Amino acid sequence: MQLSSSAKKILNDPSRIERRDEWFRRLQNLFDGHPAKSVMAVKGVCGYSAEATLLYADPEKWVAESLENLAEQVESCDDKIRFVPPCIEPGMYGVHFIDSLFGSHVYYDEKAHQWYNKRIDSDIGTLQRPDLDKCEIWQTAKRTVHAFLKHDVALPLFGLPTIASALNIAVNLYGEEILATMLLEPAKAAHDFSVINDLLMQLHRWYRSVLPEQQLQPVISWERTQPPGYGQICGCTTHLVGAAAYKAHFSALDDELLGVYPHGGMMHLCGSHSHLIPILRSMQNLKSLQLNDRAAHDLGLYFNGLRDDQIIYLNPCEGMSVKMAMEITGGKRLVLVGADAMSARA
Repeated sequence: MQLSSSAKKILNDPSRIERRDEWFRRLQNLFDGHPAKSVMAVKGVCGYSAEATLLYADPEKWVAESLENLAEQVESCDDKIRFVPPCIEPGMYGVHFIDSLFGSHVYYDEKAHQWYNKRIDSDIGTLQRPDLDKCEIWQTAKRTVHAFLKHDVALPLFGLPTIASALNIAVNLYGEEILATMLLEPAKAAHDFSVINDLLMQLHRWYRSVLPEQQLQPVISWERTQPPGYGQICGCTTHLVGAAAYKAHFSALDDELLGVYPHGGMMHLCGSHSHLIPILRSMQNLKSLQLNDRAAHDLGLYFNGLRDDQIIYLNPCEGMSVKMAMEITGGKRLVLVGADAMSARA
């Protein structure tokens, strides 16, 4: 499916590309430790196909329709007080994309409007890397990238599927049994954590090798937008492990995964993870944390406990309003994201 000439012109508009890159420069200045002239706020727009199942049945058509839809929305990106990045993001299988590559059955629950997976049958300690050349799901994911590149549009950001983290994926694959094995038979658990992390790094390296750095963004590209050259991992499941266990089994893996990117990257947190702050502070490739829901309540602990060069992306919520966040941080090292933050900045 070809992109219309009007959409292609809009999505290659030099003035819009320069405006996007100016916002990237402002973000990079913040990451570099320079005070922002005003509070940074991010809430982008994401193009989509009206038929979500096209992503799996005809990814080329899905990409084209998503770009057409994005072109129709692009005027909303013209904002002087907030970064409104234009994106498309083929988020295959939600947070269970990697699970599917390891052979886990992934399914969509229409009632819950959510993806789920079933645990795999193999014994912990025997996990094998999938043969990606024979993996239909991975080949479909690659088709979305090649379709995007074929349209030759320089403005949109391309968000990756959720590549997550070794702990997140291991818990998806094995449930609570992996946590017990981690304590009782650590060598078996470590084997599988390593296999998972190696695959995650392989995938990130592939995306980095084919997508322009200026357009590649990890998951939730429209809100967790970082400057070019930064990666992202999901730390949701770390609230299940103590600080000693995280340091022994995962911090090096997570830091290594972020190290695939030239500038390190972000960890997403959404639960009670503040017991890990001293370890997070020590991870050299961890350059930002994204806090939402329960994690956002602990903004003060993160702001005061992290390094001065670690940025916080905050989704304001009932337990941490924009006003409270500003009182805690004075706007320093802070990026406000999401609809609530945007209305507060308007």
